[in-house]
Amino acid sequence: MKTSPRHDPFPVNGPYHGIYAHGVETTSSGRTLYVSGQYGESPEGVLPTDFKAQCRQALLNVRAVLNAADMDFSNMVKMCFFLTRREDMQALVEVRKELLDGVRPAITTLFVTGLVSPDWLVEVDVVATAE
Repeated sequence: MKTSPRHDPFPVNGPYHGIYAHGVETTSSGRTLYVSGQYGESPEGVLPTDFKAQCRQALLNVRAVLNAADMDFSNMVKMCFFLTRREDMQALVEVRKELLDGVRPAITTLFVTGLVSPDWLVEVDVVATAE
């Protein structure tokens, strides 16, 4: 199944162009995968202390769940990021561009006072669809 952003009612500017869509429409009656919140710990149990490394690992964890369902980043239609520090927003954009360039799901980013562990700086959940 191919998903693509509909014509945006207003343009996406600046650092978000190419990695953000105001809306994504799916036309398939195929499979839908809801990925639980993933955080920045590796399968080996390593949790980096810096935001970029945690964010990168959280997205790699998302990719592993997608791959287990025979999907990849291009199947994502909705992402939600939870950040504990506002100053990490630019780093989030950089990691998204690094790993998700050209992938344009609908995205929500929230700043929260905390996550399950006080050491987690980011968590991301995803909805993906496929035929």
